[in-house]
Amino acid sequence: MEFAHESEGDIVVARLAGRLDSSSAPTAEEQLTRLIGSGTPRLAIDLSNLEYISSAGLRVLLLVARKVQQAHGKLALFGLAPSVREVFSISGFDTIFTVRDDAAAAIAAVR
Repeated sequence: MEFAHESEGDIVVARLAGRLDSSSAPTAEEQLTRLIGSGTPRLAIDLSNLEYISSAGLRVLLLVARKVQQAHGKLALFGLAPSVREVFSISGFDTIFTVRDDAAAAIAAVR
């Protein structure tokens, strides 16, 4: 899995690429948790280059969402590839997370 991030003002846009599975989940969790930091986090996660997500990957996103919520922040996901969107739909995670089609919509959702 590849990980990158950039800031859009007070919003952090994280980009995940490759596979988010049991082997990459601990690293992803550590990196995303570090981005949350202190204060009120506003996080948009780009999944457009994520090819695969396992239950371990879903767990990471759920833990990150819980930490963002505890810090009174906001989180949105965007750019889900069809295979990843299907996993979200089947698991019901599409009802748990704010999911948007593109970066602009996700950034607007966390403002």
